Amino acid sequence: MKQIPLAIGAGPEQGFDNFLPGANAAAVSHLQVLPPGAAPVYLWGPAGCGKTHLLKALVRRFDAEGRRTLWFSSRDAAPWEWHEGTELVIFDGCDRFDEAQQHAAFTLFVETTARKVAIAAAGRLPPVDLPLREDLRTRLGWGHVFALQPLGEAEVRAVLRREADRRGVFLGDEVMDYLLTRFARDLKSLMGLLDQLDRFSLASKRAITVPLLRQMLAEEGGAPA
Repeated sequence: MKQIPLAIGAGPEQGFDNFLPGANAAAVSHLQVLPPGAAPVYLWGPAGCGKTHLLKALVRRFDAEGRRTLWFSSRDAAPWEWHEGTELVIFDGCDRFDEAQQHAAFTLFVETTARKVAIAAAGRLPPVDLPLREDLRTRLGWGHVFALQPLGEAEVRAVLRREADRRGVFLGDEVMDYLLTRFARDLKSLMGLLDQLDRFSLASKRAITVPLLRQMLAEEGGAPA
């Protein structure tokens, strides 16, 4: 019988301090000093390149400064409400906004522009290619646009190693090689797999090894590349 582990492996709150910038240093630097009322910022790139992490880091920075923020994503049903005192509005997953969400986002965009409130948004496509209504699409491309690049293999290894160390587990080179050669290399997928593997290891009371990883995949499934 397997032991049911406590949820001690939960990931840290996403911030600038635990984001490995790689080729995305310009975007990170810009967001770290983004003031209320700044021109809109739009981040784009493939899944797992850090878009949502950076948006959450920005919100965390504003929260620490006592500034109110609003967050809307493609998972949030419209209509979306404005709240007085807001100094930052986030739009995440813009490329997946439905018609009602597009209308809500445009309305909020007009509201924030009139009040000189900062806007930061993200999607998988550059503004010019977003399948959105024209008035919203052009507004998302008004300000600073950053194309985020996925981390290289050495950087991905460093992030996985750092997260494994934070969890207090040993992730050997053999396991790392297995993960990077047989699974999608985007960090979101790999971090989810590491979390699954950590929980399986705790439940099985065994160290993380390739045989354990294979057993987990056989019993629970996984997402090979």
